[in-house]
Amino acid sequence: MTTGSHFKPDADTIIQAAKRINPYINRTPVLTSHAIDRLFDAKIFMKCENFQKVGAFKARGATNAVLSLEKNLLTHGVATHSSGNHAQALAWAASLVNAKAYIVMPSNSSKIKIAAVKDYGGLITFCEPNLASRETTLARIVQQTGATEIHPYNHENIIAGQATAALELLEDCNDLDFVMVPVGGGGLLSGTCLAVHYFHPVTKVIAAEPEQANDAFLSFVNQKFIPSMNPNTMADGLRTSLGSLTFPIILKHVHKILTVREESIVKAMRFLWERMKIIVEPSSAVPFAAIMEGKIEITGKKIGIIISGGNVDLDALPWMKNA
Repeated sequence: MTTGSHFKPDADTIIQAAKRINPYINRTPVLTSHAIDRLFDAKIFMKCENFQKVGAFKARGATNAVLSLEKNLLTHGVATHSSGNHAQALAWAASLVNAKAYIVMPSNSSKIKIAAVKDYGGLITFCEPNLASRETTLARIVQQTGATEIHPYNHENIIAGQATAALELLEDCNDLDFVMVPVGGGGLLSGTCLAVHYFHPVTKVIAAEPEQANDAFLSFVNQKFIPSMNPNTMADGLRTSLGSLTFPIILKHVHKILTVREESIVKAMRFLWERMKIIVEPSSAVPFAAIMEGKIEITGKKIGIIISGGNVDLDALPWMKNA
């Protein structure tokens, strides 16, 4: 993994990533709604990564990272710690090249996500649900197996792979005023920033995150890294701190970071289910929640939103809690 804080993929690296993963991933659709456009007096284009392999954009970065490894490294497999979509994505990507995927998952991980990782052939080791345990367990497995660690977001090939979602969006939608994405560790956001910077620099990138996991907002406003401390949000994909690679890119290329309330996430998620007829997970609903809260002036604008994923536990939907 590259750890230098000034690294960023160039335009050709993103184009090559797109070519590398093209045979394996879905070119996801961009959906629109006349009713939503009328409601907000804007044109909103939703890049639906909930229709991606493994149900999330994470398939892009994981596939690019795995396919970029030399064959002698693949023989020892790949490894990561993740409780969510990256775990599934890496297990799936490794299966494409018949490589082993060693996945460290916290003991309190969602049963649905554990089952998905197993279905994709991932070899799971459970650990205590804290970062220290995740990291020490992963280090032990890497030492035992010789597997190559693929970090969920702080990895050059992950960032380049995630950038391909925005690259496709820009190819399909001309002259967007804004591209909006959720932010957790910043892999999708930093990749989106770079794609927009290289291929349509007049477009502004706006990120959104929960008020109760607002480390990216605080880091951006204060121009210094502030880690996530006890995030308490239903948007489980956005509880992570920014990385040493992603944060400098975000500082340089993001126009604005917005925060939204938990109740707004529920409202936006349900609205998209009902109006768009698509399954989106809480993290995916966060940018649209910012629009619904009126956090950004979009009248007459063209907005692209990357719907990051659709992996939800259908027995624990947030609006069912008070049912």
